Amino acid sequence: MMERSFTGFHRGINLGGWLSQFDRYDEKHFDSFIEEQDISDIARMGYDHVRVPVDYCLLEDEEGKPLETGFRYLEQCRKWCRTHGLNMLIDLHECYGYSFDPLKKDMDRSRFFYDKALQARFLALWRRIAERFADDPEHVAFEPLNEVVPAEVADAWNQVAAEYIRMMRGIVPDSWLVIGGVCYNNVLSVPLLHFPLDDHIVYNFHCYEPLIFTHQGAYWVEHMPSDFRIGYPKSLAEYREAGSFLTKELAGAVYHKDIHEIGRDFFEDIFRPAIEKAAKDCVPLYCGEYGVIDLAAEEDKERWLQDIRAAFDAHGIGSALWNYKEKDFGICRR
Repeated sequence: MMERSFTGFHRGINLGGWLSQFDRYDEKHFDSFIEEQDISDIARMGYDHVRVPVDYCLLEDEEGKPLETGFRYLEQCRKWCRTHGLNMLIDLHECYGYSFDPLKKDMDRSRFFYDKALQARFLALWRRIAERFADDPEHVAFEPLNEVVPAEVADAWNQVAAEYIRMMRGIVPDSWLVIGGVCYNNVLSVPLLHFPLDDHIVYNFHCYEPLIFTHQGAYWVEHMPSDFRIGYPKSLAEYREAGSFLTKELAGAVYHKDIHEIGRDFFEDIFRPAIEKAAKDCVPLYCGEYGVIDLAAEEDKERWLQDIRAAFDAHGIGSALWNYKEKDFGICRR
């Protein structure tokens, strides 16, 4: 068991599709997709926090000037969370010059990590976010950037993260900063994280393993047949064969050495390097996204969720389910 805990962020859920990954920039959508009743319902379900993905275009225009309307949505969400006893993690899902989105195929996903001008704009936006929420360190945590994709930028991302930490600590010295690694924030990238540590740093990862199961039939996964279906659990060999068309980055941990067959021990195996890294550095560990696409059979989804949550609970890993509403993973139908 790790010695330190991400207090108040044990079991959460994502509000994806609201202020990020929306179909179009539409204030009617922003005003209605998530309302206070949703936050109340989430609290009644037993969750203790929400992860709130937000894209830069809600918070600044294309020239980098602040947009008050976007900040208003975040501040309204904080108000609702405090009313209903939830904490809030603000996740910058896209920044100017970088997106994880695989459908944005013409983007150079490495440029941001070496471009000082883009990084300066990123830090300026985060300065504004931190200043708006600096008075609430116990209830509001911050995640600098969602899913760094290229494996080769691991060292450059550590440098950006270090600068981010230094800047944020001048404004929010006691707030939690939740930072993940490369390869879509894969759990196996946690040992590659190296930046200044303090008492309120959290190592973050996402887990959709095996991806061939959790993303079966997903239209945004390259080469994925829309009618492809597979159950859980299956043998490691079956998942490897079924996912042979996936890229190495997407195929994920099923090809990692020294893992057991798929099931509860599989998550113990793939989490182990991250757990050891977090314990060595005395840093809490957190899974900011996990879930199964709504195309999978319900009984398979439930078995997968039971197995991964057992690993979370065994090692004190906080987590946030993807997703509350829509985005092909939503648990809420209204």
